[in-house]
Amino acid sequence: MESFDTPRWLRGAHAQTVFGTLLRPGPRLPLRRERWELPDGDFLDVDRLEGPAAAPLLVVLHGLEGSSSSHYVLGLLAQARRRGWRGMALNFRSCSGESNRLLRSYHSGETGDLGEAVRRARAESPSAPLLLAGCSLGGNVVVKWLGEQGASAPVRAAAALSVPFDLKECARALDAPGAMSFVYRSRFLRTLKRKALAKARRFPGIDVARVRSARTLFEFDEALTGPVHGFAGAEDYWAQSSSGPFVSRVRVPLLLLSAEDDPFIPASCLPRQAAAANPCVTLETHPRGGHLGFVAGPYLPRFWAESRVAEFLAAHL
Repeated sequence: MESFDTPRWLRGAHAQTVFGTLLRPGPRLPLRRERWELPDGDFLDVDRLEGPAAAPLLVVLHGLEGSSSSHYVLGLLAQARRRGWRGMALNFRSCSGESNRLLRSYHSGETGDLGEAVRRARAESPSAPLLLAGCSLGGNVVVKWLGEQGASAPVRAAAALSVPFDLKECARALDAPGAMSFVYRSRFLRTLKRKALAKARRFPGIDVARVRSARTLFEFDEALTGPVHGFAGAEDYWAQSSSGPFVSRVRVPLLLLSAEDDPFIPASCLPRQAAAANPCVTLETHPRGGHLGFVAGPYLPRFWAESRVAEFLAAHL
């Protein structure tokens, strides 16, 4: 596959990062939504791309406050469709357009729902190859889950894009001074706080004043994400949920794709040594590309990372 380089008309980390979100029309795909009832009384909404039962199944996980309709998720599913694969886009709890039933929601280190998706996928088509792809927070979940499972992961191959391997360093980058950091941080906090305040009307115990006053990801995770999900606070949540320490434990072919100019993810937190020491892991870094950007093409935009992921996964079928 041709190497990646940014086009002259879309230079810069922020341009690469926001282009897809603001200007990309998502591919139109014949997706079917289904709801899974879970043992804990909650539910997951999943969008399915149908195909023959024996065809490979690509499970895709979105990023923070994304969904199955995020442009990068649809782009990966479109790649799957071109190859005759089936697809499954998982909506994390509270991200499908409807609030989940429980106080708990999703977070960067919560791998149980991915495990449930894998279990169901294997049960419905035991002989079909299973592939995983995760983007940003979803990539952190994929890497952490693969590390937890080790050699027992029933997955043929996986890929993770723009992964926040060190959540503390990534939160610091987003909480740093600067206009664009403020824009990104505010966008995430707006929907996170709206969902949290809606939950507070159903579940007493949420510190509404602290949630409302949160101006940084640290303050939000300290007030809500940490305590709601059983952590001592933001730093404990970040330490236990970061996927970097799990890279060395992955035992299936895994592509890690990152840009060194990612405004969310400092290049210093990329797991270069762990990836180099693990023959199952391929870490590909590029000087440019932004966060989930990787927009290429001299004239018309092409989303290079999605093609690269599909190429890598196909090579292991």
